[in-house]
Amino acid sequence: VLPQIKKKFALRNLYKIPALRKKINKKAGKKLIETFGGKLKLFPIGGAALASDVERFLMEAGFPSTVGYGLTETSPVSSGASVEKAKVGSSGPPLKGVTIKIDNPDPETGEGEIFIKGPNVMMGYYKDPEKTEEVLTEDGWFKTGDLGTIDEDDYVYIKGRSKNVIIGASGKNIYPEEIESIINEQEFVSECLVYECAGQICARVHLNYDQLDENFGVSNLKESETRKKLNELLNNIFKNVNERLSSFSKINKIIEQIEPFEKTPTKKIKRYLYVD
Repeated sequence: VLPQIKKKFALRNLYKIPALRKKINKKAGKKLIETFGGKLKLFPIGGAALASDVERFLMEAGFPSTVGYGLTETSPVSSGASVEKAKVGSSGPPLKGVTIKIDNPDPETGEGEIFIKGPNVMMGYYKDPEKTEEVLTEDGWFKTGDLGTIDEDDYVYIKGRSKNVIIGASGKNIYPEEIESIINEQEFVSECLVYECAGQICARVHLNYDQLDENFGVSNLKESETRKKLNELLNNIFKNVNERLSSFSKINKIIEQIEPFEKTPTKKIKRYLYVD
């Protein structure tokens, strides 16, 4: 829905006016709910970062969605808010009986590793005491490996996996997942991966070739014409994404990933196969 709104010139200009944007979103939301049968009560979201403008669209559209957070080791949900109390960018406060804290937070940003404690936390990995000891403290806190912050209302904000963080030239943390969520919003993008390569921020992008063929008939074009169209598209993605990123986290290089990324059984990209 959102890409369709943004690619229409008239709507794109009207969309820049907050009051009109909300009206457009509300109308689009009604159609979206009808697509799901018209009686949708709740649409939980989790598993990967959701772009802020998509989340804002869903809220203004009146679409009953909410973002939650958790892991298999925490049974699995640990935080979440009702549709009415959701905040953009947050996975909500801890669930009843669950405690979440930020371990060793950065004095300036408040960012640190997310620790979880409660009856939902596992007893340990089956027949693997060494790995269990790595992730569970003696007093029962589970080390998630995720970085984040908690605001004054106890709402949790996920930044990304600690092992994926890129340290920028300025010393600031750059979270690939946040950049990926913006790239994945772009039209014709199927999936992507952001990582550090030779001291730069690179993005591998796998395009939706079926959609490209449907829109531009690339399968009927000469190879040189197809390459020109794909390069033009990748350059537009590069430009559009960097316009939305802070100066220290802009991508330096975008690479076309011809084949789909290899994934884990839970459909997550095997980053280690593509990161040097």
